Amino acid sequence: MPSLQSNDFELFDVPVQFAQDSAVLDARWKELQREAHPDKFAAQGAAAQRLAMQWSVRINEAYQRLKNPLRRAMYLCELHGAAIEAESNTAMPADFLMQQMQWREALDDADGIENLEEIASQALSSKREQLSKIEHLLDVAKDFPAAARQVRGLMFIERFAGEVDARIDALGQ
Repeated sequence: MPSLQSNDFELFDVPVQFAQDSAVLDARWKELQREAHPDKFAAQGAAAQRLAMQWSVRINEAYQRLKNPLRRAMYLCELHGAAIEAESNTAMPADFLMQQMQWREALDDADGIENLEEIASQALSSKREQLSKIEHLLDVAKDFPAAARQVRGLMFIERFAGEVDARIDALGQ
C-alpha cells in the first residue's frame, strides 16, 4: 500500500497525466477497496480498523477526482503549481465571453425543448473541444498555467450545461 500522503496517481498506480483509461481506474479502485476493507482488519483491533477506514475514504476521494475529467484536470494543474483560483481569477478571453453571452441569450429566449436541446448540444461540443485542449496542454505541452485557464473555461461551460439540463428537466415534467 502506498502512503496516505501519496498523490492520487501514485495511489492508483497510473501515469501522472490527464488521459486515463476509465476501465483501469475502475478495476484499480475495486482492488484498493478490497485491500483496505475494514472487515479484513477486524481481528487486528479497533486501531487497525480505523486506519483501514481512513484508507477507504482516501481511496474513494482519489477515485472521484481521477474519474471526473474536470476534477482530474484541476488536480493535475494544482499538483504542478498552477492553482485554478476559480473564485478570484475570472478573466477569460473575449471570444469565450462572447460565446457565453450568446448562449445565455439563447437560453433566455429558448421557448421549447428543441431549442434547449440544441443549446445543450452546443455546450457538449464546446465541452469536448475544451477537454481536448486541456489534454494537449497537460499531457503534451506541459503548460499547466494555460491548462488552468482552460479548466476555468470548462467550469463555466459545465455550469451552463447544468442550467440547460435543469431547464430541459423542468419542461419534461
